[in-house]
Amino acid sequence: MPHADRADNWVRFARDRDTGIETIHAHFEGHAYDPHWHDTYAVGVTEQGVQRFHVGRVRHESVPGRAILLEPGEIHDGNGPAPGGFTYRLLYLDPAWLREALGGLFEERPDHYEPRFGATLSDDQTVARAIAGAFAALHGGEMRMVRQTALDHLLQRLTRHADWRARPRPDTSSAPLARRARDYLHDHQAEDIGMDDLAAAVGTDRFRVSRAFKAAHGLPPHAYLVQLRLLRARRLLAGGVSPADAAATVGFADQSHLGRWFRRAYAMTPAYYRRRTKLPD
Repeated sequence: MPHADRADNWVRFARDRDTGIETIHAHFEGHAYDPHWHDTYAVGVTEQGVQRFHVGRVRHESVPGRAILLEPGEIHDGNGPAPGGFTYRLLYLDPAWLREALGGLFEERPDHYEPRFGATLSDDQTVARAIAGAFAALHGGEMRMVRQTALDHLLQRLTRHADWRARPRPDTSSAPLARRARDYLHDHQAEDIGMDDLAAAVGTDRFRVSRAFKAAHGLPPHAYLVQLRLLRARRLLAGGVSPADAAATVGFADQSHLGRWFRRAYAMTPAYYRRRTKLPD
């Protein structure tokens, strides 16, 4: 599924039925996708070209053989700045699955912590090869034992880059105004919320809440609300809900409205995502 109107861009997507791990193999030239986040971990490798992206305000560039390690909620975009674009392979790992799987590789597992990556990019070739091997097994639909063995190998390599200690980062929940605004968006995400509604709910004006929200969360309120709706739409589509019904449920005006935002964030249509992820009846 090409992004925008470029015929030379493509996306191939699959979902493993046993683990729920989603895999994507894609190529983009120029702009790939807008700032967005996932509720999963994402581990991948750049296969060809220069893959430029921001995580928050920090710019990163990945080249062939370099591993990409993203945590849930990290806002990122994508761009191919060099001629020929870039090609990459990526696995989306469910946090609960990863935490449970990694727990078996640690002697002790804390009860109230999540695994964290030490860096966004790594030149460790052993983890890059493990990511590529797990991708090939899952995306290629290998037999179950082969897929499980490849994932076990990936987990063993990821322990070099993951631990239970949250790395230092800005505390996005420390600003009371931004926190209250975020909570309001979560509670009313399917409603047609205006900036005046949000400002009234947190007891300030629309300009102050917009500035505070973007400073704390990296996106303005309207973009954050779109992301909340897209994440919920992904879950509905994976469960077999039609794009039209998913759009109505999460608060988009119609299927085409969902489709426009979905393509900007994920470079694929809701219908394509549903076909590749729908669980068997």
